[in-house]
Order: sequence, then C-alpha cells, then structure tokens
Amino acid sequence: MSNPAADAAIGPLLVRSTPVDDPGELLALLPEADALAWVHGGDGIVGWGRAAEFQTSGAGRFIEASDWWHELASHAVVRDDVDVPGSGLVAFGTFTFTDDADGSALIVPEVVIGRRDGVAWVTVIGLGISNAPTLTTSTPADPTGTTFADGPVDSVTWQSLVAEAVRRIEAGGLDKVVLARDLVARLDAPLDVRSPLIRLAADYPSCWTFHVDGFLGSTPEMLVRLERGLVTSRVLAGTIRRTGDDAHDLALAGSLARSSKDLEEHEYAVRSVADALAPHCTSMNVPETPFVLHLPNVMHLATDVTGVMRDDASALTLAASLHPSAAVGGTPTAAAVRLIAEIELLDRGRYAGPVGWIGASGDGEWGIGLRAAQVEGDGSTVRLFAGCGIVADSVPADELAESNAKLIPVRDALTPRD
Repeated sequence: MSNPAADAAIGPLLVRSTPVDDPGELLALLPEADALAWVHGGDGIVGWGRAAEFQTSGAGRFIEASDWWHELASHAVVRDDVDVPGSGLVAFGTFTFTDDADGSALIVPEVVIGRRDGVAWVTVIGLGISNAPTLTTSTPADPTGTTFADGPVDSVTWQSLVAEAVRRIEAGGLDKVVLARDLVARLDAPLDVRSPLIRLAADYPSCWTFHVDGFLGSTPEMLVRLERGLVTSRVLAGTIRRTGDDAHDLALAGSLARSSKDLEEHEYAVRSVADALAPHCTSMNVPETPFVLHLPNVMHLATDVTGVMRDDASALTLAASLHPSAAVGGTPTAAAVRLIAEIELLDRGRYAGPVGWIGASGDGEWGIGLRAAQVEGDGSTVRLFAGCGIVADSVPADELAESNAKLIPVRDALTPRD
C-alpha cells in the first residue's frame, strides 16, 4: 500500500557513515522525540528523526514493506566508510502479529549511532548532505505514579481460557497454542521511553532492547539474523521462573532440561523454525538438545538454529517466512492461530511480531517482540504483554505464574525507582 509518509522522500536518500570515537552508552545519546533503538550487550544501533517511513497492514504487509525497502535502497546514494552490519542505510521496523491489525512500519532515521566489536560510527541520512551531529547525553525522566491493572481479560478469566485451550488440545487437531495476556500501566505523566530502555538494557544485557514507534521491550528471542550469507535463529520455548537462590535455580534448570512438557513444547518451536528456513539454505545445523538460557527473572530452553543461504532472500523476507513460529503461535501454526483468534480475547498489536532492523544489502536482525509493551494515547498509558505455550498437560495456575514472571522486566522498568 502507499502512504503519505512513504511518498515524502521525493528524491534519492543521501547516506554517509563515518567512524567516531567510542560514544559511550548508546541509549544515553537518544533525544526524547522519535527515538529508535536496537541494543544488545552494549552494542547495536540507535537513531532518531524520520528521513523516510512506510506504514502498512494486511496479509501482504511483509511483501509491501520489502518492495518499498528494495526500491528505496536501490536509489540511495551511500558512502559507508565503516562497512559493518548496521552502518550505511538502515531502517528500523515493527510488524503486527496478525494480518488484520494496523501498525506495521519501517522507519529510516535521520541519524544513526552504532557500535559493534569496538568500532563506532555515525550515519546521517536525508535528501541533502548534512553534517554529523554533536553527540551529547541527557538524563531521561523516570516514570512517576505508575499503577498496574489487568487488561480486559482478568487473571481468573485468563486461567479459564488456558483450561479451554487444554481441552481443545486434548480433543485433537493441535499440539500447542500460545495464549497471551496484557497488563495496563497508567502513569502520572507521558512516558519518556528512554528511561525504561536504559533500565532494560542494564538489567537484561543478553536480550535485545528495542524501541520502534512506541513499541518497546527487551526480547530474549532472535527470530532471524542474516549477515553476509549466514543465517541464525534463536528459539526459546519452555520456561521456569528463577528464585534468586543460585543452588535452587541450578536444580530448577536441571528439571527444566528434563521436563517432558517443556521439551515437547520446545521441539515444536524448533521444528517450525527449521522447516521455514530450510528452503532458503544449502545447509543447516539444528542441535538435537537445547541448552538452558539463564536470564535474571526466568530460565528458558533454547536452541540456536544456523544455516548457509542458498538464495538472495533478505532478513525481512526470512522474518516473514518464520512468522509466526510455534514459539508464539503454536503447532500446527494455522490451527493454533485460529484458536488464538477465537478464544484469546486480546488485540496483540505488535506483540510477538517481528521487530528489528534491515540494511541496504538485505542483512539485518529481527527479534520477536516479547517482554514488550506498547505506549498508547498521550503516552501516559502503556500496555504490557506476556504469553505462554499451552500443551496437553499445562496447568492454568502455573501458566499464570509463568506469565507474571515474563511481565517482570517491563513492569520493573516502568516502576518508579525508590
């Protein structure tokens, strides 16, 4: 589809990336307006401004966005003196979980600051030649007066939906369905998104902290990374909450690694990713046994699927092929997504959809929008999301506890500091 924002860039974009001294904390460089972020372990890219953007919806949203990006990138005039993933022309993106929701977008910033493996750079993008900005830091305002309440589906009702999902699974036709719930945060003043981003990045450095167009979070799950012909996808499914006692948590990690329920759920998710990537790859490595990923609040069963590309698919094309995976939809995916639409009673928006960035070459990184929230209205309302994989032996109360654990990262980031 066409939109006014996409048509705003009349001529080719001029892009210049130059190396700079290490700028320090990337998120601290962001202005409050139009902030964009994708940060992992202190490295990544942040940006601001809107040199161009494309908004889309519907079943063809990925194809339309890919076509727009290819056209824009093919006409851009790029001078890249850095030549690392994330330098040169890039767009940040966020896509909705379902076909019928609005909110999918690609945004090309006017300024990008990046760092990777000790190399830092600044990129400026626009219709004319512009100088790199002076990099300054600022301290964002912390959230104030935050209160939390259940969304339209309260916790008791949500447990009944889990029980209904178990009944449907036992009746046959599907093996797993992922059910999500939301929590509504209300603040005294519009949220300065830089504050929760900085807290999330500090508390969860092994996750990918992101913000695109009001959608923010810190996801542990890399849907797909494409870098110079190598493709990687991190699959997470199977979760247990941490207690804070190291010895007890080690025992819990062992029980998670042996849990037939969690291993079954994980196998479905890995299989769906491997099947989606296989047509694009000449060779693949799919580990037989998952490892346990330790995060501050939970532990997950995790598998890194890797492959060598056989075609010229972009990272965004691969993300479209993978979405929705069994990790966020279910198995079989089509039947699970239909059941979600029937019983979940929730507008997921961008939650559990792809979020990340793409470069001019088609390389990029797309995570799954988990441990996430959407800023709404004037900025003083924020919806937090969490989901759980439901299989035949799922217990509603246990799934509620798991969802509460998954809400902790963003909930804590929105809570005023003591």
